Amino acid sequence: MVERIFKKSTTRVRIFLYLFILLTLVWMALTSTLHWQELTAGVLISFILSLFLSKSYVGLGLPTPTVKTLSFLLIYIASLFKEIIKANIDVAYRVVHPKMPIRPGIVVVKTELKQDLAKLMLANSITLTPGTFTLDIAGDKLLIHWINVSTQDEEKATQAIALKFEKHLKRVFS
Repeated sequence: MVERIFKKSTTRVRIFLYLFILLTLVWMALTSTLHWQELTAGVLISFILSLFLSKSYVGLGLPTPTVKTLSFLLIYIASLFKEIIKANIDVAYRVVHPKMPIRPGIVVVKTELKQDLAKLMLANSITLTPGTFTLDIAGDKLLIHWINVSTQDEEKATQAIALKFEKHLKRVFS
């Protein structure tokens, strides 16, 4: 019993510190200044928000902040940026080059992610990538509008569109 209470309070402190640091960094990025008045206000607001938000953090289905989770999240973000750049180049080339195929259509993609937030991040990652747009999420299926449908097969479409993001999100949310 004491172990469980200690573990729960340790997790709560870790979440508080994580939120405090994250919110402070966001404040600093948004204000883009290091004046002591701005920094003091940001630290104070971040502290108060972290106190209140740390209680509901776990209920939202967010992963417990650990070094491992944060490192997987950074890898995911780097992968997302790489895919966005590749897709931008592909779509720009399709626009400029008249012989490049454009066969728009809607495909179904299946995900193995269980958490709603993980599915939401996957859907948004797909939408942020030019040439694809998530229309709907229903259970473990995502309905995607694709600029150049190369296959209607669910498995192949999943491999082409979602798998590059899903493999990283699985590690973040495990």
